[in-house]
Amino acid sequence: MKSLKFASAEALVSDAQVTRESLPNVAYNLYPLLFKASYLVEQGEVIHDLLENWPLAEFNLGNLLGPTADYAEDLRTWACKICLEACLLGLKDYVLNNSPTYTKRLRTANLTGIQDVEVQLCKCQKSLGRWGRTGLLTRLCFELLVELQRRPFNPSILDIGIDVFINFFVTESNYECALQALMVRCHSPLKVRCVAFRADSLGLKKLFYMLRLVEPDSLEKLEIVHNVHLEMEHLQVLLNHLDFPQLVSLTLPARAFNVRRLQGEDDSILTIIGEKLSRMTHLRELSLAFSILTGRTRKLLSPLRTPLRTLDLSNCSLNYADMAYLANCLHASHLEVLDLSGHNVVNLYPSTFFKLLSQASCTLKVLILEECNIEDRNLNMMIVGLTPCRKLQAFKFLGNPLSSQALKCLFNVFCQLPKMKSIEFPVPRDCYPEGVNYPLDDATLPKFDHQKYEKITEELHTILLQANREDIKASTPLYGSYDPDIQETSNELGAFLLQSFRDALENFTTALKKMN
Repeated sequence: MKSLKFASAEALVSDAQVTRESLPNVAYNLYPLLFKASYLVEQGEVIHDLLENWPLAEFNLGNLLGPTADYAEDLRTWACKICLEACLLGLKDYVLNNSPTYTKRLRTANLTGIQDVEVQLCKCQKSLGRWGRTGLLTRLCFELLVELQRRPFNPSILDIGIDVFINFFVTESNYECALQALMVRCHSPLKVRCVAFRADSLGLKKLFYMLRLVEPDSLEKLEIVHNVHLEMEHLQVLLNHLDFPQLVSLTLPARAFNVRRLQGEDDSILTIIGEKLSRMTHLRELSLAFSILTGRTRKLLSPLRTPLRTLDLSNCSLNYADMAYLANCLHASHLEVLDLSGHNVVNLYPSTFFKLLSQASCTLKVLILEECNIEDRNLNMMIVGLTPCRKLQAFKFLGNPLSSQALKCLFNVFCQLPKMKSIEFPVPRDCYPEGVNYPLDDATLPKFDHQKYEKITEELHTILLQANREDIKASTPLYGSYDPDIQETSNELGAFLLQSFRDALENFTTALKKMN
């Protein structure tokens, strides 16, 4: 519901020219209301004018777009391109132009509250993702300095210093622009402050240099992903030279750890890295997907002094020793998100896996068991294991060879979990031809009986409806969940992979020539 005050604000901002003329007469405490109304109706010009004349000491995008007493709808998932570009351009012009309305009090602009989602509900249906926001902000910071140098000197500019908090996302293509913005930060009125940092498709030298500049002592989230060839020796060097005392979340790329490369029992490097991680006393989320940790999980995780809430060990080639450690470790009873995809935990390590599930049952909110070879014969054990998880909100188990009958039994269990909101379930095994082998390859994955699948899906949704659980969203994203960051940089990611393949082929050819 909209309050009368919000409806009035919406009517005012519908005409950009009238709003511009009215701003000198608007009380400063109405600016947040006008901003949300402008964002809702996608009035980029008004958003720009509001930011250009912002009278408050803080601009917090997440707080402004979240539920309010005047308008309860949450707009934080609206990464609207028109609105966000207007915000950033308005910030630039705030510095350049003299406001006829209020003195310049703005000291912080927090842009971290936006959540990037697959479906944009704004009118333009075009998003400005994390990578796009990084590129635009860094470009505007540099352009601002150029513009200030071009204009006659204005001493009042020296009093303006705005900390712009952002979730930074750097790839090869926006590296130079990001680098310039960070290097001139001390001279710029708009000072980029990185709350989170994500690096993809970036060389190690550039990564290390960038991390020095982003003020690692205040960084809360660090994601080094995909096409960054970081190995455990590089990680050791990084942690030896940089401290991350405020880090809450750490994601490392595939094969960051590969214990098969260690000679014999020499795992001192894991001890050193584990000790470095233990100094991150705020660390609560750790993702090591696609590393090889066979038998060495304890070595890496046991030094941590504070329990993890999120742990991603998908496709890490875990063995019985690893599962035994996880079931009995400090972290087990605090886990809220657990990903063990790619491990045959139910068949190979049933006692330790279900002990881990029991330990986490009071806190677990998200459980991911994709391609874990869970079969119909494991159904009773799965039901017994899942039933105590009363706080479970999401369960993803794509790629498991379960029949439609087994899925129906599981859906009846999901209906009894009061917090459950999201289910990602596999295409039933009986929709595929007999004899198909799991895990399914990309060629086999879409070759199922679609008509039969639709019929079974209807039956599964009927189970939810009959239990009055329309609040549960159930789907089968064949190729995995939507990732806004990969979606936004897919062209660059593809080009980087192609270049890596060419380089590998060239090296192979050169080696053959030398042999001849």
